[in-house]
Amino acid sequence: MDGHSSEDSKQSTADMTVFVQSLLQQMQSRFQTMSDSIITKIDEMGNRVNELEQSINDLKAEMGVEGSPSPLAPSNQKSDEAKQEEGSA
Repeated sequence: MDGHSSEDSKQSTADMTVFVQSLLQQMQSRFQTMSDSIITKIDEMGNRVNELEQSINDLKAEMGVEGSPSPLAPSNQKSDEAKQEEGSA
């Protein structure tokens, strides 16, 4: 009977291994799907932000306020000019 019990134990271990591997593959597939979905949503949000910024810039141009810096794009020119003035003083 011990020989038969040993075979059952080996089969049970093999079945558990197959089950765990299958479960891990399912989890990996679900995580990959979620990851792809999140990346797609982030890309869409980035595109919407770009469109919004363009719309704001278009409205500024219509109002004649083209010289105002965008709140999303800090002006590096001003900081460079300030550094040059400090260096020459």
